[in-house]
Amino acid sequence: MDVHNQQHPCDAYKQAEVVVIMVPFPCYSHLNQVLQLSCLISSYNIPVHYACSATHVHQAKLRFNATNRLSYAQIHFHEFPTPPFLSPPPDPNSKFPTHLIPSFEASLQLRDPMTEFLHKISPMARRVAVVHDVLMAYVVQDTATIPNTETYAFNPVGTFTSFFNGWQMMGKPFQVDEPQGLPSDEGCVPSEIRSLLTLQTDFLKSTSGTIINSCRSIEGTYIDLWKEVQVDKNKQIWAVGPLNTGAVDNGRNSNSQHKCLEWLDKQDPKSVLYVSFGTTTSLTNQQIKELAIGLEQSGQKFIWVLRDADKGDIFSGDVKRAEVLPEGYEERLKGVGLVVRDWAPQLEILAHQSTGGFMSHCGWNSCLESITMGLPIVAWPMHSDQPKNAFLVTDILKAGVAVKQWAELQESVVASSTIAEAVKKLMASREGEEMRTRAEELGGATRKAVEEGGVSRMELDSFIAHITR
Repeated sequence: MDVHNQQHPCDAYKQAEVVVIMVPFPCYSHLNQVLQLSCLISSYNIPVHYACSATHVHQAKLRFNATNRLSYAQIHFHEFPTPPFLSPPPDPNSKFPTHLIPSFEASLQLRDPMTEFLHKISPMARRVAVVHDVLMAYVVQDTATIPNTETYAFNPVGTFTSFFNGWQMMGKPFQVDEPQGLPSDEGCVPSEIRSLLTLQTDFLKSTSGTIINSCRSIEGTYIDLWKEVQVDKNKQIWAVGPLNTGAVDNGRNSNSQHKCLEWLDKQDPKSVLYVSFGTTTSLTNQQIKELAIGLEQSGQKFIWVLRDADKGDIFSGDVKRAEVLPEGYEERLKGVGLVVRDWAPQLEILAHQSTGGFMSHCGWNSCLESITMGLPIVAWPMHSDQPKNAFLVTDILKAGVAVKQWAELQESVVASSTIAEAVKKLMASREGEEMRTRAEELGGATRKAVEEGGVSRMELDSFIAHITR
């Protein structure tokens, strides 16, 4: 029976053996990773439902970079009414995107609609597997009352970071070689986020296992260590990442022939630095100016995505900031630098042969995308898991350079001279060459991991075998 041609999502499961419900957390990098994972699970011919508030379902679909992959996957999107929340503009003076906290807290209100939905789907299948972001454990807690339903946590954060955070929080319960200079958790997240995390803890105990967007070729040691800090060490962990590898097609996606790709086509191989700080960071005007001057002083070609952080509801009207670049900047740098002020196709830019490096905030998604494409990183973390991710890239994997140490980054504006120096080191020095070679080796290993017979593919096969047992 072709489950995809049915009219009503619930009809689709009349004779379904196993149905998977994907429950993302309403923040872009989380939404995106869960949608990538949905495509992978769906490729095993299993009906997949992606269930979230309407606003965030639309956001995930709008920005998904491989539309043809999505249409092929035929995922059923289930939109809950979006709970009301405040959606203020971002505050560039706050390192953490505190303006998103109301939308994060509103996600707790999805518990009732989620439970109702699960009760509707449950009779249609022999088994329902609910794969939920770790921050949505509270929302899916009622699965415990539905007999043929199991839950699996999805951890969208790197395992190096997850392990050291857990290990430090538990008071370092066993001996581990703690790398020198490892950033502490101090000041990385505000108390509201800690409370949100704490709220999930009890409900995570009932999961049947955890899926992580990581790969043994990058984080093998830490995946094994992470198991040691779990409450139940017997639960399975499946490292199935990177999730993004099917997402860049050999050809260009016709819907994203972005002007920056045409600009890249005219540049020399590996000559361009891609600069982007993700969807949750807004820089102050002063920092934007220093970055602009630093990029100019470096003498390197660049594409710079200069956008404010997302609002909680990206559809609620954009508040454009007044222009802050130095006078005549873009005119002066025509042909050398391109400033992009809208959504940019990041994966395609990273995959482009002219791109030679990535200045990044080191969100886990961006780290994995860069590594998969074999690109070294100028690491400039801002908050949350980013400082430890950056440390993993620069100090453990040796595939990048820190713009500054985390402790110094928190205090002040990074000067243009410091930025120029880091860029030149990555793009135009022997050390930079070594980092690139290292990044290319890691890229090869991660791409191999997700191919037939590769370590991540085997873990995904094992997860599918487990839920369809």
